Amino acid sequence: MATVSAIIPTWNRADLLTSILTNLSAQTRRPDQVIVVDNGSTDETQLVAREFRADISVFPENRGFATAVNEGIQRSNGDWLLILNNDVVLEPEWLERLLASAEQERASFAVGKLLRPHDRRLIDGSWDLVSRAAYAWRCGYGRPDGAVWSTKRKISFAPMTAALFKRGVFDQIGLLETRFESYYEDVDFGVRCALAGLQGIYEPAAIAMHMSKTTLGKSSYRVMFLTARNQILILAKYYSRETLLRFAWPILIGQILALMAAAKQGHPLAGLLGKWAGLRKWSCFRGQVSGVPHRHDLIEAIFRDSERQIQALQKQLGFDIYWRLYFSLVRA
Repeated sequence: MATVSAIIPTWNRADLLTSILTNLSAQTRRPDQVIVVDNGSTDETQLVAREFRADISVFPENRGFATAVNEGIQRSNGDWLLILNNDVVLEPEWLERLLASAEQERASFAVGKLLRPHDRRLIDGSWDLVSRAAYAWRCGYGRPDGAVWSTKRKISFAPMTAALFKRGVFDQIGLLETRFESYYEDVDFGVRCALAGLQGIYEPAAIAMHMSKTTLGKSSYRVMFLTARNQILILAKYYSRETLLRFAWPILIGQILALMAAAKQGHPLAGLLGKWAGLRKWSCFRGQVSGVPHRHDLIEAIFRDSERQIQALQKQLGFDIYWRLYFSLVRA
């Protein structure tokens, strides 16, 4: 029988760690190994991890989500690796259903349905898609649950809020890009999966609840800064000069709208400084793709197809304001 290692990055939220570890111990299919990566906590995080007999790795300071996950991957021994935020609450059969679906579909990775904790009628997340402007959509976020989110489907982008991966995926395409620190590292990983021809599955029967950005705060300055910066770094990493020229209009419109979205969240300066920080790091990320083919025609096809899926879903469900403005100005 396949083994599962659960990896939980955490920082100064011993209460949430207690919750997710309790949650895992109540699963109908428990992980064979639980690894807690402590990003320099000063609370009782380490004590909680030891009480639950989890393997623990401790950093002296907060090194970000990507570095913490990579540490967990390197310490793990499972055939499947389960990456979990500390602020998710899993239904008892979540892991059993997700693993069974992934194995049945012969998928490289799998994610389930995430609901809002205070209103289970609303979606918090499912799978990810990304536009040519490198603006990602957590599909269904804030939308009412319904038929679209209750249908199993193949996916290319797995949000790492709660996701299950075959170990071989990391052997094939490498670990997470640590220079992203937090946010968009899973989008980057999804692009690499798509370039390598790896597909995943969305299993709506695996249901969990998510508090959403509990550690750094849903609309904190830091979240807005990292999001704004890392959108630019995605462009730098994957787009050739020719692709940048072909996608110039979508990029311009998408990034202007992203700044407007940051301003709407109350952090216009974080958005601007994040974009500037991304441009300053542009040359360091330029074409820095390893472990997968870096074919520009394939990269363009991946982003075009993802954007068309966004448009189709938005059209079917009713447009969010960002996407209404974007697709009124950009042809997918």
